[in-house]
Amino acid sequence: MFPVRCFTCGKVIGDKWDEYAERVASGEPPGKVLDDLGIDRYCCRRMFLTHVDLTGEFSRFAALARIDATPESPPNV
Repeated sequence: MFPVRCFTCGKVIGDKWDEYAERVASGEPPGKVLDDLGIDRYCCRRMFLTHVDLTGEFSRFAALARIDATPESPPNV
């Protein structure tokens, strides 16, 4: 879940994440990709370079939470 805006300056950057990730995964240097996408401010570049995608990690725990949330039988009073 990549942020829509840069935390520091507020520039909209979320629309560029997919292209950045695809190009870096194909072997292009991250700095060149950011230059091509027009990401010039160092604060915005930081957002791309330091992002760690944890979506897969969260979904794994969400599945466990659903299992744990099954209703138990009410206690006998």
